[in-house]
Amino acid sequence: MSLTARVAVRRGSLALDVDIEVADGEVLAVLGPNGAGKSTLLRVLAGLLPADTGRVVVGGEVWDGEGALLPPHRRPLGMVFQDALLFPHLSVADNVAFGLRTRGAGRAAARAAAAGWLARVGLEGLGGRRPAELSGGQAQRAALARALVGDPALLLLDEPLSALDARTRLTVRAELRRHLAEFAGSTVLVTHDPVDAMALADRVVVIEEGRVVQAGTPAEISRRPRTDYVARLVGLSLLPGTGAGRSVRLDGGGEVTVAEEVAGAVFAAVRPESVALYLARPEGSPRNVWPLRLAGAVPHGTTVRCELEGAVPLVADVTAAAFAELGLVPGAQVWAAVKASEVAVYAR
Repeated sequence: MSLTARVAVRRGSLALDVDIEVADGEVLAVLGPNGAGKSTLLRVLAGLLPADTGRVVVGGEVWDGEGALLPPHRRPLGMVFQDALLFPHLSVADNVAFGLRTRGAGRAAARAAAAGWLARVGLEGLGGRRPAELSGGQAQRAALARALVGDPALLLLDEPLSALDARTRLTVRAELRRHLAEFAGSTVLVTHDPVDAMALADRVVVIEEGRVVQAGTPAEISRRPRTDYVARLVGLSLLPGTGAGRSVRLDGGGEVTVAEEVAGAVFAAVRPESVALYLARPEGSPRNVWPLRLAGAVPHGTTVRCELEGAVPLVADVTAAAFAELGLVPGAQVWAAVKASEVAVYAR
């Protein structure tokens, strides 16, 4: 592993204690709610905040720990922030060349390297502009070029796409994915957006309240979430309970019928598109039918996402037309139906 870090930091009410490893050429996404400790972890890796205890080792060199604390300017790393944070008084080319110049590179060599990277990120010919003359997407491309121009051992990305509009975000995400695939060092991406994590990362760790609560590939995380936060990120209703035969008795008191035999402590997970809503109890084949209350509804792409409260709390996606036809409003009483075969069950 190029990066190995065991970081313990206490700042106010936050007690961060995490252990991560990232190989050369690998992208690790760090997901978590606000205040979970994601940015604190990144600050420790960058040398902007010393760890109280632990070690940060990159390529066999101790950056933090064992009595050593390498200052940020001596760490071979690149960093891209939520806002590009380009120097407004410098040209785009000089912004990209800045890190090389501070490490002793000559002006001509630094500007040549900057020009090469500006061409790679699609900003050829824009090196003479000031940052204020760039669009948001262009500014983030320039920031990425500045981070990568020195061939760092570690690349840190702190919510690099969150300040962009939806259309620009799609384009820049695709470009970023291409550049990360070509990057030989280790990458740590901090984000709260599961789409960014799933599209860009090889592995994902989820931090809640300063601790790693789940780790795995993007597919593993999305298929088998282990906390309510993760489940909501990937659009699942997560129902902890105890399995007995083809039934799961939920910790909250409800019961769910499943398609296979289960036993012991399990999670039952239901996708929003698997939930059908009715104004009267439906007839027919669904094994799972519950009376629930509509707690809230918000547009979600081409559907309306409905939050349902009751013995079996669920999230349901219905078309806008169906939502209107049912006359649904917050507080409405509905019947929710889910086929047993649509319930995924796995051990807690």
